[in-house]
Amino acid sequence: MADELSERQKAAKRMHEMSQGNARVEAARAKVLIDEFIAEARAKGLEPRPLKAKLLSGQTVKTDKVGWYLRNNHSVAIDVDGNYYTLSVPGGFMERLRGVKLEPTLAPLVVGRGGRDGETGDLKEFLAWVLAGEINQD
Repeated sequence: MADELSERQKAAKRMHEMSQGNARVEAARAKVLIDEFIAEARAKGLEPRPLKAKLLSGQTVKTDKVGWYLRNNHSVAIDVDGNYYTLSVPGGFMERLRGVKLEPTLAPLVVGRGGRDGETGDLKEFLAWVLAGEINQD
């Protein structure tokens, strides 16, 4: 029957569902770290900044969020509500004029997973670097 999934398709679907479940569990653990960071940042008087994103074409655009950058290249950030964002976004002329509305992603425990050496690390370390003033927020 054409409506039935093959065994291979069923296995792929199960793997995808397990992966999504693992990502949600990881995001819940990351959320605890992020919430602790926000409380400590506020206690230290570390003010959030308006976040900017970079279009795939390379232009920098304003966003609808304020928060803290987690990397010096401003490619990821968290907002004041503890949401995690990847700041590389699609867009064109209108987004350059109006800015972009960011959509949060599930926060990982490892920032930049799968990236080049020196560009990855534990979320906890990146948050500590922000608190220590080691990540450029301007």
